[in-house]
Amino acid sequence: MSATNILTRYPESSAESGEEETMSRSVEQSSGTIARPRGFFGQLGRDLGYCLASFFVGIPAFAAAVALFSAGLSTVIIYLGIFILIACVFTASFFASAERRLSGWARGPLPPHVYRSRNRGGIRGFLTPLGDSLRWREVIHAVVAFPVRVAVFCLALTWLVTGPGLLTAFFWKGYLPEESHDVWDFVGVAKPYQGWLDAAIGVLFVLTLPVMLKGLALLLRVLAKGLLCNQSAVWKARAAQLEASRDSAVAAEAGNLRRIERDIHDGPQQRLVRVSMDLKSAQRRMERGEAGATELVAEALQQTQDTLNELRAISRGIAPPILLDRGLLAAVEASAARTPIPVSVQAEGLEGRRLPEKTENTAYFMVAEALTNVAKHANARRATVELTLAEDTLRVSVTDDGQGGAHVGKGHGLAGLAERVEALGAVLSVESGSGGTSLSSVLPLS
Repeated sequence: MSATNILTRYPESSAESGEEETMSRSVEQSSGTIARPRGFFGQLGRDLGYCLASFFVGIPAFAAAVALFSAGLSTVIIYLGIFILIACVFTASFFASAERRLSGWARGPLPPHVYRSRNRGGIRGFLTPLGDSLRWREVIHAVVAFPVRVAVFCLALTWLVTGPGLLTAFFWKGYLPEESHDVWDFVGVAKPYQGWLDAAIGVLFVLTLPVMLKGLALLLRVLAKGLLCNQSAVWKARAAQLEASRDSAVAAEAGNLRRIERDIHDGPQQRLVRVSMDLKSAQRRMERGEAGATELVAEALQQTQDTLNELRAISRGIAPPILLDRGLLAAVEASAARTPIPVSVQAEGLEGRRLPEKTENTAYFMVAEALTNVAKHANARRATVELTLAEDTLRVSVTDDGQGGAHVGKGHGLAGLAERVEALGAVLSVESGSGGTSLSSVLPLS
């Protein structure tokens, strides 16, 4: 099955190359979960796990970054180094992803980040990762963070074992050989006071363990936040997204106005002119007592009915009263009932719910336009409409078993529908082949 997908990309200016690059619309989050309040011991355990686990992530990250970068830089003259450097940045990205997840697990999600997307083919597209500053910062993080990770690991382990070790010194020191010397012997502390000093220092280490682990975890997090996040690029992408959404909204509304104006001028307006002429002709015949006035009136009535039908067809680009009064589900069911082929409507979570006006309008127009195309062009036997309401999104899907061939192109109906969906900040996905066509989109509620 062939597939056509509409993807939105955002431009980003590159200060180094002076050329316009594009960035993927999806902004990656550092953690897929939302940080929840944790208890004292829960947070303590996470900080400890972060300090220890980051060390074991840092060892292969440092080794791979140094080895691949050195090998790539030394062989770049024979072009082999280009492939090695690309492997270097992707390897660093892999370990950076692990660090982001660790940091998000321990102290909450990091700010979002975004990579530069490959918007060109050929060699320039292949070399895009080498021009991405975030990927090189990930390589730098793998190298710079290694000594910090080693120090954090050693300090965390020291604080973890020193407190309990000194508090239990009275027990395990009894098993040491008699000729062994304690550290206190070298500083001249008498034997009776050594046990008390061990206990006091042990208590100090135990009491400061949470503060130390928190500080060490925050040190790792600050380093990760500084090198593994590019929030300014995310803001640029978001600004570009909003600008694209605004342009799509303007284009969609302008296109709808042009379509309605053209359809009214070419259809109902011409029919109403003819109705007026027929009624005037019938009036003159009736005044002169001539035959044929009844036929003219009947023809005018038929033209009036045809005009009403055309106006109903044109009004599919305007929110119907049932949508405003009874909501999205009722409007979709009414649109499905008017379709000349059987349409199954499956809704989840919409019973008795009203959604934001923009979301309801976009979802309705998407379904209405899709069903109109199915009835006119798909040669389908049945269609299915699925509406699934999640916590903050509405998934809309329209599928049919027709002949396929639907695509998004300038001047086609789906192009205007795509603009309307993009105006809401969503993406229209179209998959069309010999087995049928599927249109889907995930619309935000806010």
